[in-house]
Amino acid sequence: MSRLKKYTIACLTAVLLAFSALPAAAEIQLPAAYVALGDSLAAGQTPNSEIDAGYADLIAQELARQQPVAFFSKDLAFPGFTTEDVLERVKSEEAKDLLASANIITLSAGANDLLRLVQADSEQGSLAFPQIQADFALNNARENLDEILAELKKRAPDADVYVMGYYFAYPHARESQKAGTAKQLDLLNVILKQSAEKAGAVFVPVQGAFGNDSVDKVPNAADVHPNFKGYQAMANAFLDSYQKGWKVENGELPKAAPLSFEEITAQQESDRESAISGNPAASRPSEGLEEEYYALREALPYV
Repeated sequence: MSRLKKYTIACLTAVLLAFSALPAAAEIQLPAAYVALGDSLAAGQTPNSEIDAGYADLIAQELARQQPVAFFSKDLAFPGFTTEDVLERVKSEEAKDLLASANIITLSAGANDLLRLVQADSEQGSLAFPQIQADFALNNARENLDEILAELKKRAPDADVYVMGYYFAYPHARESQKAGTAKQLDLLNVILKQSAEKAGAVFVPVQGAFGNDSVDKVPNAADVHPNFKGYQAMANAFLDSYQKGWKVENGELPKAAPLSFEEITAQQESDRESAISGNPAASRPSEGLEEEYYALREALPYV
């Protein structure tokens, strides 16, 4: 065999091995059965402690514009959820049928494990956190994420799972205060990416669309949640992974229609009564939502 032929075969083998190591590209799911799982970003919490259209709603909206959609649910997303909470929710009886029916899942989990340690003073623009506890929190998040993704593989066997990255949540802080916390969030994104790839899921990076100075997307200095513009950036990051060319345009953003948790709870009570009276179309939210939320809000003023 000639030296040139041997070289050509070696190059082709290397290319094939490289491609085989990459995660398989997700295909368009028809019809889409989309479940958003995770923390307040998945739920769509606003910078003013209300719930409105978040990135999951914008994704569902764009999917419906482009293809058939069987259903969309963010019933498994809740403000304040840590990776431990998300894991518990994934294993819950409430999630069983919903996950089994899903073919698209987005997951936001990990930020609350870390950001609960950050002491942010919005008036002074300062940020501080204990490094040792942050290291433990990130390691705990890694372990829980691996277990969450393993559970999803069992409970949602037909679903393509997209692990959403996180943005820098403190753009209003002084420049001299940003680097340390930004590094911890970068480490969290590395963990999310590694866990996703190991599980055959897709990591969706969003930090590039935000940067460390995105006050236009995170407008409240005392709150880490994005506005519509921020959620639009997150939705478009997902869509770029799902189907290039699909995009939520500025003119497609919905009008703001935030609901307080009191209003959401009242609506859920109405839905529950309808379900009890025999309406199969009514949703069945988890019990104790209002009590859970207020307990979390007192302790967890973050994602």
